[in-house]
Amino acid sequence: MPQEIAIIGSGFSSLSAACYLAKAGNRVTIYEKNSTIGGRARQLKKQGFTFDMGPSWYWMPDVFERFFNDFEKKTSDYYDLIKLSPAYRVYYGINDFVSIADNLDEIIATFESIEKGSGAKLEQFMAKAKSNYDIAIKDLVYRPGVSPLELITFETAKKLDQFFSTISKDVQREFKNQRLIHILEFPVLFLGAKPSKTPSFYSFMNYADFGLGTWHPKNGMFDVVQAIENLALGLGVTFEFNANVNKIVVENDKAVALVVNNSRVEADVILSGADYHHSETLLDAEYRMYSEKYWESRVFAPSSLLFYVGFDRKLDNISHHALFFDVDFEQHARDIYDEPKWPEEPLFYANFPSVTDSSAAPEGNESGFFLIPLAPGIEDHPALREEYFEKIINRFEVLTQQKIKNNIIFKESFCKNDFVSDYNSYKGNAYGMANTLLQTAFLRPKLKSKKVENLYFTGQLTVPGPGVPPALISGKLVSELIKKN
Repeated sequence: MPQEIAIIGSGFSSLSAACYLAKAGNRVTIYEKNSTIGGRARQLKKQGFTFDMGPSWYWMPDVFERFFNDFEKKTSDYYDLIKLSPAYRVYYGINDFVSIADNLDEIIATFESIEKGSGAKLEQFMAKAKSNYDIAIKDLVYRPGVSPLELITFETAKKLDQFFSTISKDVQREFKNQRLIHILEFPVLFLGAKPSKTPSFYSFMNYADFGLGTWHPKNGMFDVVQAIENLALGLGVTFEFNANVNKIVVENDKAVALVVNNSRVEADVILSGADYHHSETLLDAEYRMYSEKYWESRVFAPSSLLFYVGFDRKLDNISHHALFFDVDFEQHARDIYDEPKWPEEPLFYANFPSVTDSSAAPEGNESGFFLIPLAPGIEDHPALREEYFEKIINRFEVLTQQKIKNNIIFKESFCKNDFVSDYNSYKGNAYGMANTLLQTAFLRPKLKSKKVENLYFTGQLTVPGPGVPPALISGKLVSELIKKN
């Protein structure tokens, strides 16, 4: 019998779950507090420029393909993909950068040219990373985090030692050149934790990087949002925008309704894809599974200071994706995780989609997206944002040997306070809860409430973790639990 299912939020995990639940014959309505779809993956348009406001890396293309295949579709039915070449650059000094190619053979050659003997070591490292990827992404992450037994398989038993070492230890044991070390440690930052706190098994992220490559949907990551929206609409999902959820109504220990814009909306099942901590504040205290003390004790992925910048000319010496590691990598990590503060010399990431995508900027212009990782819960005000824009743009000019400040048409910023106001994000985190050993799989907040019947959760604070591919998987996992129960 079809059920009335109310979903809070329209991010990737909510959209994914909505499609699976609608396919099963349910009546599904998504309630989004903002005026546009996508959650953190919203789009900004200004003066002919188009920006993805959040996710900008398309990794793990097999996960996206698997999602659409579940509906007898293909990604190519909805959007075109471009494999980036180079995948990205890593800058270390003035016009001094390492380019990461779009294939493993060239990457191995690059490593060998920087550190003799490292090419063969990288080949061995990647073989292990691929094996981990095959186990993790093709199997383990599609388990709902209900029991520790989910992690115990014949294959994982053979890799038990990898859960008690770390990415940093493994990389630094094999490679001595600091540039190569940082390049290999970089991908696990997508998991939201320091490489020194991330289990070795997570080297599967290196295979996602070097093995599968970096891609770009032809018109940006919002292509993917619109693709899933179109899929959902075709399955009968209803969308309500500017729909702020004030409360989850519980009667007789069962979730029975939402209060949306101060009006009651009945539902048989309620699923929240909003921030997990915020979702529980919509419940009366006795129905919450996790205390404030619990949330305070968790390791959260960073927040971010983001800038969306329109330039009136094409820029020189840039690539689609660029990492600026010309300052102390470890010190910035300490400023995020150990003694949270604004970093004196921040690492930063820059993305110029108009290098690949003509729709991102007017002809002859350039669109730039700049990101500085920051500690969650940090102080945030306009003067700090401006100070840090000056820091990174000054360095960018020096490192790429060009003057660009006078070519800025506009810039928009987005930081911790905006993550809180727009997404109800706990401490303004940008990526959810970090995937450390003690916050993996069954040790993460649960998909199903243990206190309230017919109440479920999805997204980056629950199983399997942060990132766009995991969000799609989270939606599938929670939909299967709902159908089962």
